[in-house]
Amino acid sequence: MLKHLTRMATRFFGLPAGGAVVALPPNLSKHENFQSRFLPDERTIIVYVPPGYDDEPQRRYPVLYLQDGQNLFDAKTAFGGTEWCADETADELIESGEVEPLIIAGIYNTGERRIEEYTPSRNVKLGGGKAQLYGHMLVEELIPFINKRYRTLTGPENTGLGGSSLGGLVSLYLGLQFPQVFGKLAVLSPSVWWDNRAILKMIAAAPSRPPLKIWLDMGTSEGGMSLQDAEALRDALEDKGWREGEDLQYSEIEGAIHNEAAWAERVGPFLKYLFPAR
Repeated sequence: MLKHLTRMATRFFGLPAGGAVVALPPNLSKHENFQSRFLPDERTIIVYVPPGYDDEPQRRYPVLYLQDGQNLFDAKTAFGGTEWCADETADELIESGEVEPLIIAGIYNTGERRIEEYTPSRNVKLGGGKAQLYGHMLVEELIPFINKRYRTLTGPENTGLGGSSLGGLVSLYLGLQFPQVFGKLAVLSPSVWWDNRAILKMIAAAPSRPPLKIWLDMGTSEGGMSLQDAEALRDALEDKGWREGEDLQYSEIEGAIHNEAAWAERVGPFLKYLFPAR
């Protein structure tokens, strides 16, 4: 509610003027200048806490880490001015009893280095290939940072990772690399095309199927070979042992294109699948 009132004030009363800072809603906290020994750039972390977080000081919560954090909660920082409305959606589903209360940590991308950090292999023309270092940053630095400052539940059964496009690709890759940390993956419109579908080869080469619960989707109007790539990824996961209806949910979204508005529509469905109310 406070977030909506703030937006109304901005629209009707001309606030904020001259780039003035508007306070975040009380359920959002921003941690700026987060540093890593694995990667050179500082980045911002934005954290959502669920309704009732301050009212139950002994309660602990699962955590979902999402890539491209600037797109999740605030239209002013989101790509193209379109946010995912992840906080409003989570609030609604938690309060209706459809999703268990959870913390959502959004990791801002670093602009020019986004491709480097979100890709698991190096492409001759496009570069990249630093996803493993990005994963070490998440596992060894960011997760301890969040665990120290928030009342979290730990273990892979309580820790999710997700993102869209290249963010979906890196989330799937890091889930495969760190199954002892992440047990739930939200893989939206993943960039399976990267480096001649290298992710498919990585899945095929994995020695076994890690115990991951995976949401995978693609819009039918995302262009190129996107839909065929997503189907190939689904098939590769099934060949490795995942089963739709058990630990894999595959969805083709009719008419959806490759943008923030389309992904915002999928926040509710993947939250209900990965974090259903207990």
